[in-house]
Amino acid sequence: MEFRDYYEVMGVARDATQDDIKRAYRKLARKYQPDVSKAEDAEARFKEVGEAYEVLKDPEKRAAYDQLGANWKTGQEFRPPPNWDEGFEFSGGNAGGNAGGFSQQQFSDFFQSLFGQGGVGGRARGGPGNQGGGQSFRMRGEDRHARISIDFRDSYTGAQRGITLHVPEVTADGHVVTQEKTLNVKIPKGIRDGQKIRLAGQGSPGFGGGQAGDLFLDIEFRPDQRYRVDGADVYLTLPVAPWEAALGATVAVPIPSGNVELKIPPNSKQGSKLRLKGKGLPGAAPGDLYVLLDVQLPPADSDEAKALYEKMAQDLPFNPRANL
Repeated sequence: MEFRDYYEVMGVARDATQDDIKRAYRKLARKYQPDVSKAEDAEARFKEVGEAYEVLKDPEKRAAYDQLGANWKTGQEFRPPPNWDEGFEFSGGNAGGNAGGFSQQQFSDFFQSLFGQGGVGGRARGGPGNQGGGQSFRMRGEDRHARISIDFRDSYTGAQRGITLHVPEVTADGHVVTQEKTLNVKIPKGIRDGQKIRLAGQGSPGFGGGQAGDLFLDIEFRPDQRYRVDGADVYLTLPVAPWEAALGATVAVPIPSGNVELKIPPNSKQGSKLRLKGKGLPGAAPGDLYVLLDVQLPPADSDEAKALYEKMAQDLPFNPRANL
């Protein structure tokens, strides 16, 4: 069934106050009163306005509608989430009528799918404690998502990090305001870029006593000047001298978990890749650390250095363009 934009029906902005909504309803109800209006669609519009007002006049219903309605656009087919009806609990209400004098049959299928039979004057759902005057409903809060950037080294040891989020909250009159919220988050050892951390109950608050939603933190590794991370593997570009690459050497290599001794094979070339097994990000299947050799040429900035280069040019039968 088609999504109905109640704000558009009422001709008000989504941040309208409750007084704005009340004034808009009174104006439209007078305009489309079937007994006095000359408009051909007066009766249909009158029902449509009454339905919209039934939701927007109630801050809790309005907030619930805003949560779900934000995911749809006018003209899309409405598909209630799984077990949506179980998330609501309506109680009380007038057994014989509703705001504006509407009967249950006069509300659209969309309204009844959204708020259930009890929301249009039907019998209360819920237990004995929900009997009496007034309407209420219960709904689980919406899950929220936030992206946080961390140092990839935190994956090696785990960490505690304080984060500050700007989260929207619904005021009593239905407005949405932004509040700062600071959380102390545990970064688990072995976390990967792109994974999520779930903080139960830290999402949007529930309505009518409903359970709060969860907060999901999308993990993003900050770029590092020295290392590059690909999945669970870590890459390091290691500068080496020409004689270390040519003759072989054992050098100290800094890795996130400490220093290791790396053996460079003789006759290693520029860009050669050496693997340190299991030295990447930790986990049930730890990643590897790959060392990429970057052969650095000493500058010929002294007479002695120039003499050495000239001697190599004379003594070494080396032509780098032999294969061209």
